[in-house]
Amino acid sequence: MNTFSNEVKRAIANKTPIVALESTIISHGLPRPRNLEVALEVEAIVRANGAIPATIAMIDGEIHIGLESNELDRIANDTNVAKATTRDIALFAAKRMSAATTVAATSQIAHTAGISFFATGGLGGVHRGARDTWDESADLTALANTPITVVCAGVKSILDVAATLERLETLNIPIIGFRTNRFPGFYLVDSGFPLEHSVDSVLEIIEILRTRKSTQTDNCALLVANPVEIEMKRTLHDELLETGLAKAAASNISGKDVTPFLLEYFHGASNGESLSVNIEIIKSNAMLAAQIAAAAQ
Repeated sequence: MNTFSNEVKRAIANKTPIVALESTIISHGLPRPRNLEVALEVEAIVRANGAIPATIAMIDGEIHIGLESNELDRIANDTNVAKATTRDIALFAAKRMSAATTVAATSQIAHTAGISFFATGGLGGVHRGARDTWDESADLTALANTPITVVCAGVKSILDVAATLERLETLNIPIIGFRTNRFPGFYLVDSGFPLEHSVDSVLEIIEILRTRKSTQTDNCALLVANPVEIEMKRTLHDELLETGLAKAAASNISGKDVTPFLLEYFHGASNGESLSVNIEIIKSNAMLAAQIAAAAQ
C-alpha cells in the first residue's frame, strides 16, 4: 500500500506533471546537514519548472511517494535509515523498517504509481573488477524492465564505464545525450566514450517519447544523459579515484558498500569540490526532468 503526500495527491487529481526523486542521495550520498538543505532546494527547482516533486522513501515499512516536511527530515537525519533496492522492498515492509530508495527501487515504485519521469544523480553500473566479482548494480536490470524516463549525469565515474555501457546496450536501454554527443561521467563532463544519439532540446525528447510509444519500444527506461556544466578537476578526480579504490580494498570494503565509501572519501579528500559538483548534478537533472515532464503534458 502506497502513501502519497498531500502535494502529490493534489498533483494526481489535477493531472499536474510529477517528477520522482530518489532518497538514497539524501540519507547516504550527502553529508548532514547539507543533505536536507539540498533535498529542499531540489524539490523547489522541480516546482519552479512546472512539475511536482515526489521524493520516494520507505517509512516504518510503508512506501511514501512524496514526503511531508517531517518525513523528509527523518530520512535526512535518522542514522537508522537503511538503503533499499527493489529486492528489499517487501522484506523491509514486513519488518516495518525505514529506508531510502535507490535508482532501481525508485524507478519501480514511481512506475507503479503512474509517474513517468525521474531525476537522479548518477546511475549505478558495472563495478571495477566485476570480471572476478560479478559486482553489478541492480539499477541496470531494473531500468531494462521499467518504462520511465530517467535524467542522469551518466554513471558514477568510480565504476567501469566501458563495461556499463556494454551492459546497457545488451539490455536494450536507449541513451540520448542532452546537448552532448559524449557520455557523461558524473563528476566529469566526458567519461571518454561517445554517444550514438543526442538532442538539443526538450521538444526533441518529447518526440522520441511519442515515437517510442507508437513503435511499442517503450518497455524499458529511456536515459537522458545530462552532463554537469562545471566538472571536477580531472587530475584531482583521477588521483582520488586511485587512492580511494586502494583504501577500499585495504579495508575489505566491497559490493554495495564501495560506492558510498568512495563518495564520502571524494567529498572529504577534495576539500568539498566533489560535493559541490554532486549537488549541481542533481539540481541540473531535476530542472531538466521537470521541464520534460511539463512539456509532455
